[in-house]
Amino acid sequence: MVRIGLIGDYNAEVKAHVAIPTALRLAAEALGVEAAHEWIPTPELAGDGKDVAEKLRSYNGIWIVPASPYASMQGALNGIRYARERQVPALGTCGGFQHMILEIARNALGAEGAGHAEENPEAAEKWVTPLMCSVSETTNVFRLSPGSRVAGFYGADEAVEQYGTCNYGPNPAFAPLLDSAGYRVVGRDPEGETRIMELNGHPFFVGALFQPERSAFRGIVHPLVKSFVRAASVS
Repeated sequence: MVRIGLIGDYNAEVKAHVAIPTALRLAAEALGVEAAHEWIPTPELAGDGKDVAEKLRSYNGIWIVPASPYASMQGALNGIRYARERQVPALGTCGGFQHMILEIARNALGAEGAGHAEENPEAAEKWVTPLMCSVSETTNVFRLSPGSRVAGFYGADEAVEQYGTCNYGPNPAFAPLLDSAGYRVVGRDPEGETRIMELNGHPFFVGALFQPERSAFRGIVHPLVKSFVRAASVS
């Protein structure tokens, strides 16, 4: 049994939250494995490292889900740090991806003041900032980096993806620092803006500024979700 922890504050009105369980089921069926999921509210992860490890140790994979700001930003960051440092497969979509950036900035790069413009507009270092143009509820074609693991997951150098309600993304000014930490850009939109990143040397640590889970509404097995579940099944 593959056990997936969904870090986020469940809301039945959020389309992504409704879609994720089905997306996981479709991926598991395609792989011929059994998968179970559990929602982990972010305040439950707001404690110290030992407490977080105790809560997450039974999961084979962790998905940091959309719909931020979270009830506990620190809880979300603690969960991401656990997955990154313990080599647990992790997928972050939309807000989850944005918080992957913050976690690496703060804990891997030492930028303790790294902030999110939506949650703290007064932050001195905004690593997540408003997008130049709103992409909410739109579909776009992304160019994938040849040779990247993500391109391998798709089996192509381009992907057509759907955004959710998304108005924030990585600040390009900090891209070189993230790259120095091994978190590199592997997917861009037609304007060259960052849309997918992956962490070198990790079994699966992928952030996406869109919602692959929405493919479940059409009964489609998404390659990113399938690859995530595959990585979790062998972790």
